[in-house]
Amino acid sequence: MRAFRGRAPLRFTTQTLLLQLGVVALVVLLSSAVHAWLTYERLGREAENQALTLARTFASDPAVRAQVQQISALLGTPPPAELLTGPLMAAAEGARARTGALFVVVTDETGLRLAHPDADRLGERVSTDPSEALAGKEVTTRNTGTLGPSAGAKVPVFALGSAIVVGEVSVGYSTETIGQSLARDIIPIALTAAGALLAGVLVSLLLRRRLRRLTLGLEPEEISTLVHDQVAVLQGVDDGVIGVSAEGRISVFNAAARRMLDRPDLAGTTWAAAPVPAPLKALTRPDATEGDAVEVFAGGRVLVASARKAVHGREDLGWVVMLRDRTELQQLTRQLDAVGTMSAALRAQRHEFANQLHTIAGFMSIGQHQQAREFLARLAATGPLKFPVDQAELLQDPYLQAFLGAKGVEADERGVSLRLGPETLVRGQVIEPQDVTTVLGNLIDNAVNAAVAGTAADKWVEIEVLDEPGAGGAAGSLHIVVADSGDGLPAVRGGTEPGRDDDGVFAEGFTTSEHPARAGAVHGLGLALARQLARRRGGDVVVLEPGSPGGPGAVFMATLPGTVAGASEDLKEAAGDSPEGDTDV
Repeated sequence: MRAFRGRAPLRFTTQTLLLQLGVVALVVLLSSAVHAWLTYERLGREAENQALTLARTFASDPAVRAQVQQISALLGTPPPAELLTGPLMAAAEGARARTGALFVVVTDETGLRLAHPDADRLGERVSTDPSEALAGKEVTTRNTGTLGPSAGAKVPVFALGSAIVVGEVSVGYSTETIGQSLARDIIPIALTAAGALLAGVLVSLLLRRRLRRLTLGLEPEEISTLVHDQVAVLQGVDDGVIGVSAEGRISVFNAAARRMLDRPDLAGTTWAAAPVPAPLKALTRPDATEGDAVEVFAGGRVLVASARKAVHGREDLGWVVMLRDRTELQQLTRQLDAVGTMSAALRAQRHEFANQLHTIAGFMSIGQHQQAREFLARLAATGPLKFPVDQAELLQDPYLQAFLGAKGVEADERGVSLRLGPETLVRGQVIEPQDVTTVLGNLIDNAVNAAVAGTAADKWVEIEVLDEPGAGGAAGSLHIVVADSGDGLPAVRGGTEPGRDDDGVFAEGFTTSEHPARAGAVHGLGLALARQLARRRGGDVVVLEPGSPGGPGAVFMATLPGTVAGASEDLKEAAGDSPEGDTDV
């Protein structure tokens, strides 16, 4: 028992071979058994049909019918000695001898034997039920009588010239003869089964050899461990991983890569034909420098990609491309820039607020209430913060006031005047500040860059912001139009019609200025990121006017659904104040 426990377990390939051999043997045995059973049933049905044919022929013989009718008309049954030497017995034995039947039995209308191979059985009642045949029906049977097991048939004997049953004929063939016929047929079946078993053994041996070669001799437990390690490494990391084999096919495309590139699993696809950005493919060119990182815009995300060569020993395994998501980092950076700018502006205005409060307190202390009211009215008209943004009073949302004020300070430092257009009107409150900051900030930064780089003497950026109520109390939309005094968009100048957007402007890397709005900013990703964010919300960013040399510059329009709340209530209040009930604003 100890020796058995200490024995090494069978290898997986050996277990597979034994299992295949067992399955092949079982299939061959079952097939042979089914085939033998079907053959036995076929031979039995043939014996029944042969017995039925002989019984019909014998029962329809006029001489037999006359003899049976004559005996049945007697008051009793003739003695066995007389039946044995009678013509009916001679006819039955002659038919049995000619056809090789086991028996040909004739009875009267009561089931007593008038002819039987065993003379001692004459005059006795038959051992099997003759009622169906005596009722005028033909039946086939398989049973065991006085002469042994048989397959036969029973046929009624009718009187001459009438349909009266005067007896029955029973014919049977021995099932032992059927077994002998099956024994002769089983030899080809056995040879076929042996050939199939031999072929199964050979195929199993070849399959075992190929399996060992494919698995490099590894056991299932080892393969399972390798798969678990690969899943843990590739699917458990936040970085995207793309493996490109030496043959140029994608061998690995993990979940992070699918999420970042917004693509299905591309494993098995040729790298050259894969639907991925061209800069990623450029990283794996033969002349590419290993380890170089590039920024790519794909799937609505800003990605940092790098590639390294994969080598095992001296074998070239291909390339491994790594992807890192910088989208949220860029959005947070822009938000921090805006917050920092607003904080600096608020600190710069702190003393002015103090002076204004002192002025109001002075008016009140000397009893100049009228002058205090006029001073407060002027403050209400110009806004709480004195940022360099014209017509800031058109914005009721404090978030937009603070953000645009901060952008105004930033633009003023670069010599650009930031102003609000006369169509600006925001009655609601911004409920999605992060998305509004990203889109509006990108458009303003691009406009300031264009104005600084433009040839016009008067450098300005004009913004129009309008909110639209949502249907049924839902959050409304924010419409933003940004224009500048720059020299327009060279890539689309003369080719873009009003209201038509040009994909080239929003492509990754498109820029018109070498001087970003803030230090360390990345060129060519702002417009692409803004459009992608707007489209995710069901809106869009488009080019209304491409601009012209010398100014005015390009005009962009952004629509951000679901970013404003409270505008619809203001409209209802405005409609209630109108004497005619007119709701136009």
